[in-house]
Amino acid sequence: MAIALPQYGLKAYAVLYARYGAKEAFRQSALEWIVSTSMKKKIFALLLKSGWIKKDKDNTYRCINPSVAIRGLLDFRVPLAIKTAKRPYAFTGASAVEIWSDYAYMQRGMEKSPYYMKVLQKDVHYWKDFFSSKEIPSYTSSGSTIGEYIILVPVTSLSSEEKDGFRVDGLKESIAFAHSNEIYAYASSYMERKYGAAA
Repeated sequence: MAIALPQYGLKAYAVLYARYGAKEAFRQSALEWIVSTSMKKKIFALLLKSGWIKKDKDNTYRCINPSVAIRGLLDFRVPLAIKTAKRPYAFTGASAVEIWSDYAYMQRGMEKSPYYMKVLQKDVHYWKDFFSSKEIPSYTSSGSTIGEYIILVPVTSLSSEEKDGFRVDGLKESIAFAHSNEIYAYASSYMERKYGAAA
């Protein structure tokens, strides 16, 4: 799983990959003649944290193959990240339908993967910082980007149910949302069959 690099990190990776490829090991000294010691440490920390290089046991490093790193930019990270959150939330709207329908309805692909989440108004800043720290774009009420992103829906009070390890809008609310648009017809039918029409 890789995350996007700032330009200086991408250029450093390009230099290392052009010189060593994905198989040959190298040391931090590989960049000594190009950048200062402090910048070299910053670059290596960035490349390691971002998943573009890996560290071997003997204090050497190897580049991740660029095709693997590039594909890693589009990995789904939200499901794992959300499990470490410390504030209340509830997946809502299409995201709740997705979870309650056991993914019979899928709203995501690697090109575009929105998650809709109710959060308490007082916690919006926490959630912005939380997702920013994990390199996951987030927006309040609306927004869009390539790949994964979160739409935060601020509310003054929050109730949710647990489903598959996630906090989600209630089943009745999710079925009602599914009934609101023909695009969710299959998921709506699936939920009614699984949970009963009067769920």
